[in-house]
Amino acid sequence: MDLNTLRKMRNTDFGKIAQEFANISTPGTSKSYQDDRIWKLEADKAGNASATIRFLPKTEGDELPWVKVFSHAFQGPTGKWYIENSLSTIGQDDPLGQLNSTLWNSGSDANKEIARKQKRKLHFYVNILVISDPKHPENEGQVRLFKFGKKIFDKIMDKAQPTFEDEKPVNVFDYWEGADFKLRQRKVEGYPNYDQSVFLEPAAIAEDDETILKIANAQHKLAEFTDPKNFKSYDELKKKLEMVLSTGGVTSKSASDMMEEEVSSYSPPVAKSKASPEPKVSRAATIDEDDDSLAYFQSIADAD
Repeated sequence: MDLNTLRKMRNTDFGKIAQEFANISTPGTSKSYQDDRIWKLEADKAGNASATIRFLPKTEGDELPWVKVFSHAFQGPTGKWYIENSLSTIGQDDPLGQLNSTLWNSGSDANKEIARKQKRKLHFYVNILVISDPKHPENEGQVRLFKFGKKIFDKIMDKAQPTFEDEKPVNVFDYWEGADFKLRQRKVEGYPNYDQSVFLEPAAIAEDDETILKIANAQHKLAEFTDPKNFKSYDELKKKLEMVLSTGGVTSKSASDMMEEEVSSYSPPVAKSKASPEPKVSRAATIDEDDDSLAYFQSIADAD
């Protein structure tokens, strides 16, 4: 990639980004949580942490500077964990998504509560430049992947589509006119909270074109996170779901029976791969997830 290509991509990129912002209102496959390419913010004993990062533009071959991935994470009545990416990420029917629809439409409040606990969560993956990492200064200057939830993405959207007329829209993914992001984490009611994170004033990511080009060439392709070959097949997910739910009852029918009735006629695509983990379930729909807890839950799920 050369600088002329970067500048051409820049001229057309923000329009597509802005359009995608408009399409996202609420609410996934990925590398595993052990992927060394993924940068993580490390908190102190009190649960506080701070770092500065820069969101990077899309790479050649990627449609946007980010990809979004849906996943599920919950513990079934068997004591086993279901921590899997959802086929809905790639526009396919997902057995747990179908089960949750059945539970929700059953008219039972108990079933609705189960569906809430099992519902899908949303994550985004982007390329970043680590500007400052006090806990791990060896990461500074590196291009890494960053996984985060909707709350941080909302802050990106707020810069692209500001609330007030006197605020200028900022494409934070731009090399020249983007903005560094001060990522601040606090522990609120036992969970990581990023409300105090802020964007700094827009500025070029580097003083010279040579450095910008070096950063661009170090970025990772994001398309792998939504490549169908990296997802478990429908049948694999259905089998895992039945194993997790096999001893539990939901009203007059077990959840596994309801799932079987709902999806028995489906003919799944052929696709195999180990799906990535998801965060802990409690209040995961309203907070950004704790990757340390995720690693623990994944180890439990893998041992089942």
